[in-house]
Amino acid sequence: MIVVTGATGTVGSKVVVGLRERGQAVRALVRAGSEGPAEWDEAVERVAADFIDPDSLDMALAGADTVYLLVAVHPEMSAHERNVIDAAVRTGRRPRIVLHAAAGIEYRPEGVRFVGTHVAGLDHLKASGLPWTVLGPNGFYQNFLGMAESVKAGTLAVPGGEAAVSYVDARDVAAAAVEVLATDGHEGAVYTLTGPAGLTHGELAEQLAAVAGRPVSYTALAPEQALAGMLGAGWPAWRAEGMVELYGLYAAGQASAVSSDVEKLTGRRPRSFAEFAAEHADVFRD
Repeated sequence: MIVVTGATGTVGSKVVVGLRERGQAVRALVRAGSEGPAEWDEAVERVAADFIDPDSLDMALAGADTVYLLVAVHPEMSAHERNVIDAAVRTGRRPRIVLHAAAGIEYRPEGVRFVGTHVAGLDHLKASGLPWTVLGPNGFYQNFLGMAESVKAGTLAVPGGEAAVSYVDARDVAAAAVEVLATDGHEGAVYTLTGPAGLTHGELAEQLAAVAGRPVSYTALAPEQALAGMLGAGWPAWRAEGMVELYGLYAAGQASAVSSDVEKLTGRRPRSFAEFAAEHADVFRD
């Protein structure tokens, strides 16, 4: 039995589908009252659980052989990861934990709360004695869909500096996760999941312009300017501050490396940003 947490999200929902296509028995953690995405088949076992409720986690992980540990960005996400790991220990079955973390986790960067949370989670996982694997994806292409209105207005404005970032398609991350979850031989491995190239945000703007049918210019926002904009748009402070920290990592050039791990795991080259943009051209056109 493979248990998938974060099962209704961008990556998790596709992991569930991919595992079922491989004939795997899947238990998906959902919120109370949720049936999950319509694309799931009836064989997916849906279990309501809460990351802060140990009893619900014990029920959700009972009989698990493997757990895909994916938690949403949240001020308590570090505790959420620890709670799932502790519940896995309590099963007494020593299930393998596949931790969905972030690219660069092995370098333990300081001052980036989203990555720091996963560093703490991995430390807790190692101390638990459970077998483990880490998937560390870079930022998702899909995040740019949320910037579509700005792109339509001819601007891509983020605090990303001038360095390249090897963004990745969330579907390639899900495909890599399915392979790791469904096969053996990954214990103790850290896989970094990136797209096929590192691109500056200026180059990303050019590729968006090609599908939008209009010029799109990149504006490198100052961190404080970006933070003010996010807060003004109603972002929670913790998340907004964390996003600015992450972009600071990008601006410092620490997310530019390209890894072959997606191709090594899935047997195919990861999608390029140009392919992604063309596929979603209608979103970026006025």
